[in-house]
Amino acid sequence: MTDLYYDVCGTGPVLLILPGGAGHPMGLEPLTDRLSERFTVVTYDPLGLAHGRLGQPVADQRVEEWSEGARRVLDAVLPAGEPAYVLGTSAGGVVALDLAVRHPGRLRHVVAHEPPCVTVLPDGERQRALFARVYDTYRAAGPQAAGALMGAVLTETEATGTATAKAPLDGQPLSPAEESASPMALFLAHVLRPFTAYAPPARPVEAPLTVAAGADSAGQLLHRTAAVLAERCGGVFAEFPGGHIGAVEQPGAYADRLTEVLGAPTR
Repeated sequence: MTDLYYDVCGTGPVLLILPGGAGHPMGLEPLTDRLSERFTVVTYDPLGLAHGRLGQPVADQRVEEWSEGARRVLDAVLPAGEPAYVLGTSAGGVVALDLAVRHPGRLRHVVAHEPPCVTVLPDGERQRALFARVYDTYRAAGPQAAGALMGAVLTETEATGTATAKAPLDGQPLSPAEESASPMALFLAHVLRPFTAYAPPARPVEAPLTVAAGADSAGQLLHRTAAVLAERCGGVFAEFPGGHIGAVEQPGAYADRLTEVLGAPTR
């Protein structure tokens, strides 16, 4: 990996944003605009999807490679030895956890919002198998059918174990060109399985850590995953406004809550 893709806005202490999905920062502009009033916001785009690379072939992704890229971004924007704040959401939250494990000295405080590290749960193997079924559904019937199943998995709808498994698949698989042009398809094809299989070591991380979940996600899969991860990694569990995509749903309230949790100076 030689190229780094990221955007910088605002002034103040550095806050690295690690988006979810396939790493495309779409929908995060209202959040980063609000945060840029208090931070130098650095938004990492690991595959360069927002920087002219959407439509190019993508291989299966590895958490460790995104984490190493994030570390290189910090090296590029920070003076040697200076730490940064980090926010990772969903798949980006997985990367934030790995970054905290590998490079705690570069981190002032990490917030990992609903990272889908479901293997840490008591029923983790079942949950991982459900995400594997989401992938199989994507390959057989395309992103709409896979997205519907994934929504059922995340909300722990009873249908994931019964009716959905038997329902006919409605949809067609995408061509390689169609897949490479869709961030959602790239996530389903190349990010979902390896990132939901990731589990951080069962020991406290050295960097200050908050594992967050949306208040609207209470009772759902990734809310309970966040609580388990906080205990496993020696972090603090905190609720944020909205649900799994609260950063997009309620950007102003989310930004204010993030600033509160980070304990960052306000202006």
